[in-house]
Amino acid sequence: MGKPAKMPKKKCCEDKPRCGRCPLRALAEGNLPPGYTVKKRRLVKVGKADLVLAKSTRKAA
Repeated sequence: MGKPAKMPKKKCCEDKPRCGRCPLRALAEGNLPPGYTVKKRRLVKVGKADLVLAKSTRKAA
């Protein structure tokens, strides 16, 4: 038996070539866990994707 697959990292490190646990790479290959997606280079749950987008676009005062 092989090892179980690891979860992708929570945030993409933007390295080239992409690392093995990159969420962008997992999205492109179709290997994301069920119920997860990638928004703004971050791994998020599908139900909370809009919340992450609203929080990450705020600007510091």
